[in-house]
Amino acid sequence: MAIKRLFDIAHHAHAKFPLDDMFVTKYHGEWKKTSSLEYINLGNKVSRGLLKLGIKPGDKIALITTATRTEWAVMDLGISQIGAISVPVYPSISATDYVYIFNNAEVKYCFVSDRDLLEKVNLAKPEVESLQGVFTFDSIEGAANWQEVVDLGENPATQNEVEDLMKTINSEDLATIIYTSGTTGKPKGVMLTHQNIVSNVLASDHRIPRRRGLDYKDVKVLSFLPICHIFERMLFYLFQFNGFSIYFAESIEKMGENVKEVKPHYMSVVPRLIEKVYDKIYDKGTSSGGLKTKIFLWALGINKKKTKIGKPSTLSEIIADKLVFSKWRDGLGGNIVTLVSGSAALSERLNKMFQNAGIPILEGYGLTETSPVISVNSVDRMKVGTVGHPLDNLDVKIQEDGEITVKGPSVFKGYFKNEEMTSEAFTEDGYFRTGDIGHIDNEGFLKITDRKKEMFKTSGGKYIAPQVIENQAKASKFIEQIMVVGDGEKMPCALVQPDFNFVKNWAERHKLHVGSTPEEIVGSKELKERIGKEIDYLNTKLGSWEQIKRFELTPLVWSIDDGLLTPTLKLKRKAVKEKFMDLYNKMYGHDE
Repeated sequence: MAIKRLFDIAHHAHAKFPLDDMFVTKYHGEWKKTSSLEYINLGNKVSRGLLKLGIKPGDKIALITTATRTEWAVMDLGISQIGAISVPVYPSISATDYVYIFNNAEVKYCFVSDRDLLEKVNLAKPEVESLQGVFTFDSIEGAANWQEVVDLGENPATQNEVEDLMKTINSEDLATIIYTSGTTGKPKGVMLTHQNIVSNVLASDHRIPRRRGLDYKDVKVLSFLPICHIFERMLFYLFQFNGFSIYFAESIEKMGENVKEVKPHYMSVVPRLIEKVYDKIYDKGTSSGGLKTKIFLWALGINKKKTKIGKPSTLSEIIADKLVFSKWRDGLGGNIVTLVSGSAALSERLNKMFQNAGIPILEGYGLTETSPVISVNSVDRMKVGTVGHPLDNLDVKIQEDGEITVKGPSVFKGYFKNEEMTSEAFTEDGYFRTGDIGHIDNEGFLKITDRKKEMFKTSGGKYIAPQVIENQAKASKFIEQIMVVGDGEKMPCALVQPDFNFVKNWAERHKLHVGSTPEEIVGSKELKERIGKEIDYLNTKLGSWEQIKRFELTPLVWSIDDGLLTPTLKLKRKAVKEKFMDLYNKMYGHDE
C-alpha cells in the first residue's frame, strides 16, 4: 500500500508485519502487550469516539504524558485518521505555557497521563476558552478517563464515517503542531504535514542497519525519550513501519532497569545520556580497585589507540573486548544493533569510544522544522565527528555566512499563526534557515560547528563560537555543564557546573574533604584548582582569542525544572546568565 499519511504507517505495519506485541507498556510492575490488531481496533474506536464528541477535521487535540505509553500511540492514530491535528506538549513546561499553547492552537480536548499533569492542566483550563474537556490515561477518581472516549466509539456502526474521512485526508494536510520550547521567548508552533513526517521516515529508513538472520518479530526497541519531541516521534513511526516491537520505558530514571528487562536492539539517545552511561562505567571501573581497575584502565588505553572503527583485530584488542567491552554491551542488554543519537552534538571522544567498544552510534542532525532529520550517519557511510550525509531527498545548501539551509519534502509548512516569523525562516529562494553554522566536507559529510544566534563578539571584535568550546570542555569528567560567556566583554569566561557525583568519588579517592552539598563542594579550593587544570588543558586546543580566562563554579545542578535547560537538555543561555549574574559580575569585575 502507498504510504502518504501518518495513519498509513500503522495499517501498513499490521498488514505486512502483524505482531502480538506491537507496543508494550509497564503498568503496576507488569509489561502489558498490545497487538497490531488491537492497536488498529482501538485507534478506530478513538476515531469514532472523537467524532461523537463533535471533533471535526482541523480541530486540535493536546497530548501530554510524563512517559510515553501505548495510550499515546492509540490516541495519535485515532486523531490522525479523522483529519484532526495533534498537539503534543512537553510535561515539564509551566501552566503559563500551557495557557499560551492551548489558546494559540485553540485546543478543544486534552489527554494527560497522570494526576500531576491533570492538576497543571486544570490550573490552565479557566483561561482557555476553547478547551472543552480533559481526559486522563491513569484512573483518577473524579476525572474523565480516556476509556470513556473508547467506549463512545465501541459500536462499529459509524466506522464508515471514519473510512470516508480517511479517504479525504491529503498528504499535504496538517497532521500536527509541535511547539518548540526554544531558549528564549514564547514557544513557536511548528506546523508539520503528513508528507513532512512520512517523507522523513521513508528517507531515513535505509540508514538504520538490520542484523542478519533476525526476524522482525524478534526485534525490540526501547523508547524512553519524550515522544512529544519530533526526534523520538519520527523514530516511533520508523520502527513501526518495520514491524519492530516498541517497549515504552517507565522513565529515564528506570531506564537501566528497563534495558536489562527488554534487552533492546535499538534505542534513541541524547548525548547527555551517553555521557552519564560512560560516567557510571568509568566510576565503577576505577573504584573496583586492584587488578580489576588496572585491566579497566589498560582496556581504555587500547580503545583510545584504535584508529579504525570495527571489530577487534589485534590480540590486545580482542583481550580488551573480552574482559571489558563485552560487559559494556551486556549492560545495554547484549543485543544492541545501534543507538541513534540526536538533539545535540555528541562528543567525538565518546562516540569513538563506544564505537570501538562494539556499540555503534549513528549520530544525526535536524530540527523540529525539518521533521526532523536533515542528515545522519549510517553503518556503511560513517565519519565520527560529523552528522553524516544529508538525506537523499533533501537539498542542503551552505550560505555565504556558513549557515546551513535546506529544501525538501520534510521541511515544515510554517509557524502557526505567525506569517512574519515564517517568512523570516526562509531565504528568498525558498531554503529553510536552520540557524546552525557548518560545512560539507569533500566526502559529503555534514559537520556542525555552532548555532548562528549563539555566536558572540568580544569587545575586541573577535567572534566566539561557544558550543564548540563547550563540547570540548565536557570531555572532562569534572565538568557536567558549562556555558561560555563574554558577549561584548573583553574576554571569554565560563560558568561551570561540576559533576558533583564524580567530584565526590574523586575527593574520596584522594582523601580530600570537599563537603557533601553542591554549595560546600563548589567552595572547595582543591576542586577549583583541579578544574582550573582542565580549563588550562582545554585552552591549549583553542585560539588565543577563544581561551577561557576566568571561570566560576555554580552551586546547583542545572535542570529542566529550574528553567536552565530546555526539555531536550539544551542550555537556556539567558536564564543561566540571569540565574548566576553574581558569578558573571565577579568574573568580569562588574561588582568591584
